[in-house]
Amino acid sequence: MSKQSLKSVISVITGALVWGLMWYPYRQLYDEGVSGELATFLTYSIALVFGLLAMGPVWRELRTAGWWGVALMLCSGWTNFGYVLAILDGEVMRVLLLFYLAPLWTVIFARWLLNEKLNRYGYAIVALSLGGAFNMLWNPRLGLPLPQNRAEWIALSAGMGFALLNVLVRRTQHLSVNFKAASVWFGTVLLTGLSLFYHGNFLVQMQNVILSAGWLLVLIGLVLCATSIIVQYGLTNLPSNQAIVLFLSELVFGAVSSYFLAGEKMGLREMIGAVLIVSASLLSGKIHSEAEHAIENCYDLPNGHGNCATSKNETRDARFPLSNPPPEGEGANESLREFHVNEIK
Repeated sequence: MSKQSLKSVISVITGALVWGLMWYPYRQLYDEGVSGELATFLTYSIALVFGLLAMGPVWRELRTAGWWGVALMLCSGWTNFGYVLAILDGEVMRVLLLFYLAPLWTVIFARWLLNEKLNRYGYAIVALSLGGAFNMLWNPRLGLPLPQNRAEWIALSAGMGFALLNVLVRRTQHLSVNFKAASVWFGTVLLTGLSLFYHGNFLVQMQNVILSAGWLLVLIGLVLCATSIIVQYGLTNLPSNQAIVLFLSELVFGAVSSYFLAGEKMGLREMIGAVLIVSASLLSGKIHSEAEHAIENCYDLPNGHGNCATSKNETRDARFPLSNPPPEGEGANESLREFHVNEIK
């Protein structure tokens, strides 16, 4: 594993760790009278303010972001907002189960938008991670993981949004990590803000926020600000299918933290599920074919062309996102670079 890949893996797992622990401060806010919807709006607003102060005028990238940038904002906003709505209105375990079907949608979206193809190991690893999630979350009394009410449809769509967001972050290589992080904050603030104003109780809820909750809101906002930037780096540099498998480790961190912080039990099923998810995360580096690894190894060759030795005797054209698009006038509208991968025995 290259140094960049290792840093990217650590970035995604860091995000999973933070979100696996984030339920606790949000529960504290709820106990102090701050609703989940309002807490999401305020914490992401704080993250947006601090992020823009630290990163500078990222909005200058709007003219090059195009519709991909808009899609990035909407997907990130709906992922966070939809997740909160579903958790508030639905049965938690069913909501989590439907949300964490995300690896299935990632396989489809990554194939469609990125031409990422799983090898036989990849399908096995995705199945292993989903098996771990099902083992931790599913209960016979819950029935099949099919939406049965509004909250569950929201959870399913938020999981699809989560999968599409991961793919879009990988697809928009012409945008900076800072812009992508700001898109997450702005998209979430936009949708939760519209919902609060639509229900007409925004000012009433704000008046009920006490000082101690204010300090906690600021702290969460700062953590979200830093975490978003770290995660966007990882998502930008990792294959989408690998990233979503790593994200499932959030369930493991959540289960362990609930055991220590809330006294909730970890039974045999939870332990088996955790082992499956951790195993899938450790094997996630094998999720793509040898040809795709050859493409990545050729990435820095002059003009994007190179001969890469792999195991088969064939030549194929491969397309891979640009991390630094060429200047205007020299193919500035190109978002993909063509490689000729010469595979020899």
